[in-house]
Amino acid sequence: MNIVLLGYMGCGKTTVGLRLSKLINKQFFDLDQFIEKKYDQKIHDIFSTKGEVYFRKIESECLKILMSKYNDVIISLGGGTPCYSNNLDIINYSKTFYLKHSILNLSNRLLKINSKRPMLSEINDLPKMKDFVAKHLFERNYYYNQASKVIVCDLKDQDEIASEIATILC
Repeated sequence: MNIVLLGYMGCGKTTVGLRLSKLINKQFFDLDQFIEKKYDQKIHDIFSTKGEVYFRKIESECLKILMSKYNDVIISLGGGTPCYSNNLDIINYSKTFYLKHSILNLSNRLLKINSKRPMLSEINDLPKMKDFVAKHLFERNYYYNQASKVIVCDLKDQDEIASEIATILC
């Protein structure tokens, strides 16, 4: 059974996935990295040249590839992946973990990396970031909360989160 990490952008899915991979000795895949490698293009460039609808289509196709080709691996999803197409159905047979952070914690984390995220590059202050994150979480929480287990991540570092998931899995 695959292990799938989901949650909002900047919540640490990739870092936690890599650390969990070392802890439980399972192969790790980051869906965004898989897409970039398969299409030889950065996610940002796919969005800007082909649009979000095209990106969501290939994202779902790549998720299907990973889920059908591999078993007993760790996969981190993009922040919006569970919210589109029938992606929740695709991951339904996996052990899924929602890495949940508060709006304030996510906003502070995202302000540190906003220049690397095209959707966030214009947001430079905490009140605007909190509004942006709150709106998205309101739209996405339904999907995120379908996970097998919700991991509350505030006040924990990535090693603690990976250890908590490993403990749950054992």
